[in-house]
Amino acid sequence: MAHKGTLLVTGGAGYIGSHTVRHLLEIGEKIVVLDNLVFGHREALPMDRISFVEGDMSDATLMEQLFTEHQPEAVLHFAAFAYVGESVTDPLKYYRNNLAAPLVLLETMQRHGCKRFIFSSTCATYGNPVYVPMNEDHPQAPVNPYGASKWMLERVLRDCDHAWGLKAVFLRYFNASGCDPSGEIGEDHDPETHLIPRILMAATGEIPEISVFGTDYPTPDGTCIRDYTHVCDLASAHAKALCYLRTGGETTPVNLGTGRGFSVKEILQTAESVTGKTIPVTYGPRRAGDPPELICDPAKAKAVLDWEAQYKDPRSHLQHAWQWMTSAGKGRYPR
Repeated sequence: MAHKGTLLVTGGAGYIGSHTVRHLLEIGEKIVVLDNLVFGHREALPMDRISFVEGDMSDATLMEQLFTEHQPEAVLHFAAFAYVGESVTDPLKYYRNNLAAPLVLLETMQRHGCKRFIFSSTCATYGNPVYVPMNEDHPQAPVNPYGASKWMLERVLRDCDHAWGLKAVFLRYFNASGCDPSGEIGEDHDPETHLIPRILMAATGEIPEISVFGTDYPTPDGTCIRDYTHVCDLASAHAKALCYLRTGGETTPVNLGTGRGFSVKEILQTAESVTGKTIPVTYGPRRAGDPPELICDPAKAKAVLDWEAQYKDPRSHLQHAWQWMTSAGKGRYPR
């Protein structure tokens, strides 16, 4: 294997970034985290075991200083805005942060000869499914600016490969969920839009109820079906992608999911079983842009990265998230 140098993790104080940092430290990697802390949480990081730079990747001077000092051999890029609804109402915010800002990072990488890039992408680059389960050959036709911004950066990365040999893995996540089994770090967005934490917030009384959008989908129980991928599985996939690039892997997209789908009602029932609480629910009309079913075909991840999800039952996702939400002093990072 190639020499292991420092890794730059952008957005490393965020939900998936912080879990990945923890996993990379466990396997002996040396890490510098760049995060502007707009959505990230300093408390999610083991500051005594990493180098931390507070700032933005759009700051060319800062990026030059960071690369000169730390000389990273690879970049794991998580930093992005990820609220689909907001991307529709404020697209320029998303194109500036998710597409324009990384160009400064890439220019700095090119100057310093750093040619490995692991990209936190999304199944939202596919848009509405033409078929399920969805593999990497599925047409990419994103239906919102969030998905489009990720798809455009994938295209930029392919062009950088052609021009100066940058090698990238586009990890297209399906629904990220769960928390570290230790309960020490977890999922804490403000506002929170993800189904599982919102269900658990309704269980604790933090919000009055959970809203379910649509009960008339062409699915067995009428509610949307999604492929829930544990955040610790996503973290391990980044380590596998790093190994793939270090051993000469070519630029490629890889879907990350379990290959199994669970409906909103199934998640609700499991949550009630895990928490022992009745969760207040209101059922409403469909939400625009929600496809009935999103399920990953994870075959390529297994074949190319030797990665497979370990937490395939959402019960474990809910148990870990509930532990995080109810453990003393956890469930929320300080505001």
